[in-house]
Amino acid sequence: MAKSTAKDLTSGNIAKQIIMFSLPLMLGNVFQMLYNTVDSIVVGNFVGTQALAAVGSTTMIVNLFVFFFNGFSIGAGVIISKYFGSGDHDRLHDAIETTITASLILCAVFTAVSILLVKPMLHMMATPEDVFADAVTYLRIYFAGISGLLIYNIGSGILRAVGDTTRPLYFLILTSVLNIILDLLFVIVFRLGIAGVALATIIAQFVSAILTMLLLLRTKDIYRFAWKDMQIDFDILMRVFAVGMPAAIQSVITAFSNVFVQGYINHFGSGVMAAWSCYNKIDMFIMLPMSSLAMAATTFVSQNIGAKQFKRAREGTKITILQTLGITGVIALAIFIFAAPSVSLFTSDPEVIQWGTTFLRVNVFFMLFNCVNHVLAGALRGRGDSQAPMVIMLTGFVAIRQTYLFFMTRFISNTPVTVGFGYPVGWMATCVMEVLYYVNKQKVYALEEQAMTN
Repeated sequence: MAKSTAKDLTSGNIAKQIIMFSLPLMLGNVFQMLYNTVDSIVVGNFVGTQALAAVGSTTMIVNLFVFFFNGFSIGAGVIISKYFGSGDHDRLHDAIETTITASLILCAVFTAVSILLVKPMLHMMATPEDVFADAVTYLRIYFAGISGLLIYNIGSGILRAVGDTTRPLYFLILTSVLNIILDLLFVIVFRLGIAGVALATIIAQFVSAILTMLLLLRTKDIYRFAWKDMQIDFDILMRVFAVGMPAAIQSVITAFSNVFVQGYINHFGSGVMAAWSCYNKIDMFIMLPMSSLAMAATTFVSQNIGAKQFKRAREGTKITILQTLGITGVIALAIFIFAAPSVSLFTSDPEVIQWGTTFLRVNVFFMLFNCVNHVLAGALRGRGDSQAPMVIMLTGFVAIRQTYLFFMTRFISNTPVTVGFGYPVGWMATCVMEVLYYVNKQKVYALEEQAMTN
């Protein structure tokens, strides 16, 4: 029998296990980010500033749909991890079959709805006329093929839940290289412009989806999926939604809130829009360690709670926070120093480079607050406590951020810098609330753990 690729996180050195588990996630997220980043680099250098602004203005709209589906994936991963950690292979199979069946249904719904909402969403963001047509073209093509991204994400989420983060990484490396080749081919050789980068992205994403599904179908391991076993176990589905829907709602509303942030930015014209786009692309790379380690925390805590290793779950959370702060701090320092060259990768426009550099240097070190936010939220979800992170993050990332932007832009100072600082305001407020909640909740968890042990 082939060696199992599933990874048991309920024993062994905690710090080493978390790092070894999260490293493939980090690398995988780097390559996944390369999809849109390469799109922006190619568009900015070979099409123009307006096209770069158009691609950047679509990011928040794309995130509305991707984040919702990712919430479902988080819920599925927590349930699958618990069954894996407890050794309940029958329910593990039921959870995997339910997750994939429901995902295929959601893909059809998401494709139809997202295409219909393209123009209304762009109008709502007050997208300038000089970038509107390009943004419509990019989004319609992207959403027509969004199922590839969604299927890959759910498939890799299943593999991550059982500890396999390596093979999804291989698929992402392959398809990221394919995306770069197709970007250059479609834009430089075939001169398809912004439509070319959208086509390149969805083709590469479908390849990654196919590879992931083939792996699940052909593996000999305990998480094998078969088409004939497709079903929806509504008890499991409700459990998935109970964990995943709060995460999905929080992510979607936050993304929706950021659509309004984009609207504030759009007020300053295509140059600042393009700079904000560059900032967001680089910001995503800074967030990679914390998002990857937060995923690791979710799986680690979930498996250990399933195995009744409660002290180990708490220790893993503390270690993950420290690791995330250390890694992100080093990256933040490097980005602060090399801010201008980083933005220059996307464009040679002096205005774009100036504003992009400013956004980065003002905001970058405040990302350390976000390290605590994401890891604690991941750990709480791993325990099945998904509603609290949702409420806390919606309060900080949406309510407080939007209140700040409203009063700042109307009564104090309406500049690109003050608008961009809306992100750190939300991060800091959320960090305070998240830490207070987690500390105060420990007594409740102790009672729950005692009941589970008895």
